[in-house]
Amino acid sequence: MKKGIKYIVFALIALIFVGTFVFLFKKSRPQEVRYNEYEVTYMDISKKTLVTGKIGPRNEVAVKPQINGIIAELYKEAGQEVKENEVIAKLKVIPDMNSLSAAQSRVRLADINYKQAQNNYEREKALYDKKLISQEEFEQCTQALNQAREEKSAAQDALEIIRDGVSSSNAKSSSTLIRSTISGLILDIPVKVGNSVIQANTLNDGTTVATVADMNDLIFTGNVDETDVGLLREGTPLTISIGALQDYSFDAVLEYVAPKAVQNNGANQFEIKAAVKPQKDRKIRAGYSANAEIVLESAKQVLAIPESALEFSGDSTFVYVKQGMGFERKAVKTGLSDGLNIEIREGLKKGDVVRGAKIFDMGKK
Repeated sequence: MKKGIKYIVFALIALIFVGTFVFLFKKSRPQEVRYNEYEVTYMDISKKTLVTGKIGPRNEVAVKPQINGIIAELYKEAGQEVKENEVIAKLKVIPDMNSLSAAQSRVRLADINYKQAQNNYEREKALYDKKLISQEEFEQCTQALNQAREEKSAAQDALEIIRDGVSSSNAKSSSTLIRSTISGLILDIPVKVGNSVIQANTLNDGTTVATVADMNDLIFTGNVDETDVGLLREGTPLTISIGALQDYSFDAVLEYVAPKAVQNNGANQFEIKAAVKPQKDRKIRAGYSANAEIVLESAKQVLAIPESALEFSGDSTFVYVKQGMGFERKAVKTGLSDGLNIEIREGLKKGDVVRGAKIFDMGKK
C-alpha cells in the first residue's frame, strides 16, 4: 500500500515537472506577429472642421420707452407674436420737476406774448382800416400774431407731453404707449407692472421693456481656429446640429468671416456667421448651442489608404507593399487626409496591398 502511494507521488511530481518544462518552453518562444493588410482603393476624402457656436436671430431689437415713467399695464408676454407698431405696454408718466417747471413757465410766457401780439394786431388793424398805415406794416403785425399763436400752442403741447405723456393735438402717437418697432416674436419682457423705466439719452441706454426678433431669419455664430480660416470662403455650405434637438441637422451657408482675430483661451480665432435654413416643422429657440460641420477641402474618387499604414522618416513617407510572402518598403507621395484615410498621389496603384499596424496572436504566448 505504501509502495503504491510512493508511485503516485512520483508520478505527480514528474507530471508537474514536465508541465512546467512545456510551459517555460512555449513561453520562451518568440511571439508571433501579424499585420493588418489594406487594399489600395478609390474613395472620397474630405477634410472637415467642427465649430461650436449658437443659433440666434439676425435682428434682435430692444424696445425702449420714449419718456420716463412707471409701467402701468403690460399687454404682451414673452413667446407671443407682435406686429410692427403694436402696443406692448403702457406707462404712467412721472414728470421731471425741473422740466415741468420750465414747461409751465414757457406756457405763461407764450400766453403773455400772444396777448400782447393780439392787442398790437387790433390797434394796427384799426389804423389800417382808416388807411393810416401801409399794407406792409399790417402784414408784419399779422405775422407776429400768428407766430405768437403757434408758440402758445407749441408750449401747451410740450407741457402736456411732459406732464401727461401725450398732447391733445397728437393723441394717436402717445409716448405713454410703448410700441414694437418690428414684427416678430417677443423673446423677453424683463419688466413688470410697477417698475420704473427711463428713456434713452446721452448718459443712459434706457430701460429695455421688451426684446423682439424675427425668428424666421436666423444665423449661426461661432469661432474658427486660425489654422482653418484660410480655407473658408463665403458661400461655403455647413451642416448644423443642435444638441437640444437630437438626431436633427439642417443646412446653412457661410456668409461672414471676421477680418480680425479675437483671443479665446490663448488661441487666435475668427468669428464666422452662417445663414440658417431650418425646416419649418421644427421650432428653433434663440440661444440654442449648436455645432457646425464645415468641409474645408474635398477630393472625389482618389487612391487612398488608412493613414495608420504610413511610416514617416524625415521629410519622406513610406509604406510596406505586399510582395509575395513578404512586404517591400516603398516611398509614396500623399495628399488630402480626413484623419482616418489619406490620399495617395504617387507610389501606389489600385489593388496594391499595404501593411498596417501589428496584430499580436494572443493564443501563442
